[in-house]
Amino acid sequence: MLQKVDIDNVEIGMYVEQIESQTARTKMKKPGFIRRQETIDNLRTKGVMFVYIDADQITSDEDIRYKETNVGKHSSINGNDEYAVAKDLVDRSKKQLSKLLSDIYENNPVDIEPVKEISANIVENIFERREAVLWISGIREKSAYLLEHSMNVAFHLVNFGRFLELDRSTLEDLAVGGLVHDIGKILVRDEVLNKPGKLTDDEFVHMKEHQTLSQPVLENMADLPSISKDVSIMHHEKIDGNGYPNGLKGDALPLIGRMSCIVDIYDALTAERCYKPALSPSEAFKIMIGLTPFHLDADLLKKFIRCIGFYPVGSVVELSNGRVGLVCKENPEDLMTPTVKLFYSARTDAFREVEYIDLKKRPDLKIVRGLTEAKLKTSFSDFR
Repeated sequence: MLQKVDIDNVEIGMYVEQIESQTARTKMKKPGFIRRQETIDNLRTKGVMFVYIDADQITSDEDIRYKETNVGKHSSINGNDEYAVAKDLVDRSKKQLSKLLSDIYENNPVDIEPVKEISANIVENIFERREAVLWISGIREKSAYLLEHSMNVAFHLVNFGRFLELDRSTLEDLAVGGLVHDIGKILVRDEVLNKPGKLTDDEFVHMKEHQTLSQPVLENMADLPSISKDVSIMHHEKIDGNGYPNGLKGDALPLIGRMSCIVDIYDALTAERCYKPALSPSEAFKIMIGLTPFHLDADLLKKFIRCIGFYPVGSVVELSNGRVGLVCKENPEDLMTPTVKLFYSARTDAFREVEYIDLKKRPDLKIVRGLTEAKLKTSFSDFR
């Protein structure tokens, strides 16, 4: 539904469908987002008194804007030093990434050095407080998908690379690669990038162009490591050669590219978007297993699942007694018996007092399924 806005109240970022002058109300020849003050001034000069906007449209600028991580009423961040340090890392990462993406969006010079510094901090924190980082990174804003997806891909790549025992320098390059891997989407038309429905064939072709659009941007980043470039350029390639942009096949797709494909798909499937609800990790894994061996490396996917666990930190689970909560600590000896922060009942659809259960000490209880907040039609943001 369109909203009528006085020309004096029009702001940069609004999506204009129609305009109205003293004589007529007409559709815009090219509906779209207002990106510059000059556009507003030109509309006023032409006698436009009102514009009609679609408030549901989200700009790429909104999608990359920094917002501090939300701390809910019953958040585990409160009073937990490890989580507080992880929150600071996540917020600094989002802030730096937001600046990088904004500079690309506005065609400003790009400085990769601050991104490298953040990447080194990501690696350090994955080694020092891995579970805390993964917990905090699970606190997401749907409107800032591009920003948070890029950041989470960086976290998952470092975590996966550590599991594979890659060296520290490679892990830092992987973190940089994760942060910049989707920069081409800044140059994709907003109405395509954030379309809630199915893309047309032409729109899908344009969306795929984010890979080729990113390459000149990457080339202009002085001192960007080659591994970081590979993450960005290869994360949509497929082992059978049917990926893009270069159709790499078999051994031509190296380890870094294969890792990037797995991590990118996993985070995309488990994130909520304007056109789809988030899937649980177990649901995502089932889909990804179906993509082997033609799209994804089957052996590498098995290692990734072992790396993060079937019920990763921050995921929603239901226990055999009907209680629901978030996995907050792994049990390295048995990934099926983590510690769970419980606060909801699936049987009564109601919140309850917070309780922590270490399943390795409770043989009478077990996880019966992974869930999502969307399936429960509720939000757990106050408890993360």
